[in-house]
Amino acid sequence: MELISRRKLLREGTQALAAGVSIGSLSPANGPRPPAGAVDYYQKLGVTPFINAAGTYTILTASIMPEEVQAAVALAAQKPVHLMELHKAAGEYLARRLRCEGALVTSGAAAAITLATAACITRGNKSAILDIPTEMQGLKNEVIVQKAHHYDYDHAIRGCGARFVDVQTLDEYERAFTERTVMTQFFNAAEGGRISREDWVRVAHQHGVPCFNDAAADVPPISNLWNYTEMGFDLVAFSGGKGIRGPQCTGLLLGKKDLIDAAQLNNSPYSNTIGRGMKVGKEEIVGLVAGVDWFLKQDDAAMEAEYRARAQRITERVRSIPGVEARIFIPPVANHVPHLLITYDPNRIKLSASEVMQKMRDGTPRIELNPSTGGGPASAGLPEGHHVIVVGVWMLQPGEDQIVGRRLQEVLGEGAK
Repeated sequence: MELISRRKLLREGTQALAAGVSIGSLSPANGPRPPAGAVDYYQKLGVTPFINAAGTYTILTASIMPEEVQAAVALAAQKPVHLMELHKAAGEYLARRLRCEGALVTSGAAAAITLATAACITRGNKSAILDIPTEMQGLKNEVIVQKAHHYDYDHAIRGCGARFVDVQTLDEYERAFTERTVMTQFFNAAEGGRISREDWVRVAHQHGVPCFNDAAADVPPISNLWNYTEMGFDLVAFSGGKGIRGPQCTGLLLGKKDLIDAAQLNNSPYSNTIGRGMKVGKEEIVGLVAGVDWFLKQDDAAMEAEYRARAQRITERVRSIPGVEARIFIPPVANHVPHLLITYDPNRIKLSASEVMQKMRDGTPRIELNPSTGGGPASAGLPEGHHVIVVGVWMLQPGEDQIVGRRLQEVLGEGAK
């Protein structure tokens, strides 16, 4: 899971971000130069970009597409194609590259969750596609989930007319299947839960029921893009705009071909379906395919080494201040990349971590720290307290680690005076 719940960030971050909106933008030194003739609409609209020392959070517009992905999107925007032909070709291409039977580009991972559920309920039945979520007579609609795996995206499943059946033990799971069971749901980054992925798949298949895995933020490592389908999960969802670095409003639904086909029938551009509002345009489809191509050319060890080097450069700055310590932390599943944890003695530095975060946000250039700053949950491996700063280094652009380090040094140094 992310270092802080996405729901909490949406609730608390929106007000903080809105308070910081003003006219201006980062200097060219802090980002790529725009193409000739391009209008800076951030500046025109009075919205200030920032250095992303947080991570791939939706409210912070996730990742920046690599140049080759941006180029693919720009080229795709220049010509019309038949949308269903593009969906089909992209799905077949992605399935081959990601070692699964079928693939569908969706409008984000949450849409992939909804379409996966709709696929399991309707199975290509055209009247069922029209009837959900309100006319559920005769349709299977029970989704088994571990109680500890309920999360901020339950609504994406319930919105299809499904209802949850909670279990906690393997024995409860084995006894929970009925004639109305349509799917089992597994949250890949859940910290709780007593039932393993392998047992979750095994029992579901013993009952002939498909199992779904929400692995939205769970790359890198790159191999996770096929690890879970090869493990036996019938459907797996990923975000397209996080580690894969495709367009922010994209997602991936991977899995069995018959279920992927059923998901597409519930999806835009088909009218009068649960997914009609989940439109994915030609630019997003091509952008995600290009993002996957880019991501598969990367190397896990090289990426980790680069992120550690960025964290080390920031560490060298902040450790010059008495009472400050820094260490690298890698979350076990989601956002499985090096993060920098900075702790300090509150008797020496008279600022809370939240105050440090606000000063970074208010400065020039504007910098957003990871929202776990201020004391993350101990279960995520973060130290508790109000004097913990979390820096997400993996979305920094070249040279920005030095800027972040310098600003943290300045802010913490002021607090020490």
